Amino acid sequence: MSITKFHSNILLALAAGSFMMCGFNTDQHPAADFQLKLPKGFKAITVVEKLGVNRHLAVNSNGDIYVKLERLKDGKGIYVLRKVNGKYEVVKSFGNYGGTGIAIKNGYLYAASNSEVYRYKLNANDEVTDPDHPEKIVTGLVDKGEHNAKSITLDNEGNIFVNVGAPSNSCQLLDRTKGSPAQDPCPILEEAGGVWEFRDNKPDQSYNNGIHYCTGTRNLVALDWNNSVNQLFAVQHGRDQLSDLFPGQYSDEQSANLPAEEFLEIKKGSDFGWPYCYYDGIQNKKVLGPEYGGDGKKAGRCADKDQPLMAFPAHWAPNALLFYTGKMFPEKYHNGAFIAFHGSWNRAPEPQAGYKVVFVPFKNGKPTGQYEVFADGFTGTTGEIKGPNQAMYRPCGLAQGPDGAIYVSDDSKGRIWKIVYEH
Repeated sequence: MSITKFHSNILLALAAGSFMMCGFNTDQHPAADFQLKLPKGFKAITVVEKLGVNRHLAVNSNGDIYVKLERLKDGKGIYVLRKVNGKYEVVKSFGNYGGTGIAIKNGYLYAASNSEVYRYKLNANDEVTDPDHPEKIVTGLVDKGEHNAKSITLDNEGNIFVNVGAPSNSCQLLDRTKGSPAQDPCPILEEAGGVWEFRDNKPDQSYNNGIHYCTGTRNLVALDWNNSVNQLFAVQHGRDQLSDLFPGQYSDEQSANLPAEEFLEIKKGSDFGWPYCYYDGIQNKKVLGPEYGGDGKKAGRCADKDQPLMAFPAHWAPNALLFYTGKMFPEKYHNGAFIAFHGSWNRAPEPQAGYKVVFVPFKNGKPTGQYEVFADGFTGTTGEIKGPNQAMYRPCGLAQGPDGAIYVSDDSKGRIWKIVYEH
């Protein structure tokens, strides 16, 4: 498999900063001058225009859409949309916490704040039975602002996996500060910078009774369980600011294009090398970070770290991963991976990039080709943009409906699309 070009991270704090608070609008029709670019035969239908800071999504078997809001709207962090008389309406809102992760599995809705994971029982009509009294199944996770989104996914054996992003760029003593020494070993890795596994039905679990499933990952907002091979996968936000912190070693152009965003197959005990290593998509290898004595070429301690399946351009900011199990889309998409890229903020002097949903074909749990752009045009312009605030929309969450359609959320202006295939 050839490794593609590369690009890395985007700060969730900037994502939040770019949000413009708007009132709720159930208009089903996109603005006349806006249309997503999709492959032939596909169509995007607007579910909602301006809901809130929409992060991840989950669609139930009855078609209800559960939306996790990063910030509370009218005091609630989970909104439920239902199609009524041909239009989607908010039929319920609950949860007094913001956050990112949300999932439905075996009769329960799971949702994450930035430090805890809750679950809600669904009744025979697939509705939450007691929204004001969820079970708290995970508590006490690191929440220090940077990279604090807790994405979640579940396997088929009663386990839930939680991303705990590292509250740091590269584990310097003073984060993102030129000349500040690196911490070696990095103490952050004890409680962050990895994925933790918990039981999906046991209350009040934390680090002491969870499993440190993998380490060396800076931030895995895009996380999903691949049911076709029973394996965990993720796409990593790579590090930032190589030229800012090491101007004599990296040019601005190099910093714009390093490191790659890594598509990872995660096994129990995996170590992907953060903060000591980053993946160079030009050299197609992991190299030692400059904070730890790297010169941009030597691998050093990174030679034995786990490698990515493939690489994406730097700073594209992967925020959702979805393995497609539906039947609506053509056969080429079956069991393949859709990835939503939130878009870059730090690729200057090159144009900012990302802001799209891509597709990676899979077979037997491995990519069978390079990625292709599936949904584009989120920025609302064909020209260059200088930063996230100039993008009309920023794709964030992905979910699959019972009919095989795919839903895409935007956390900039609060839009959600349903993408269908019409032949």
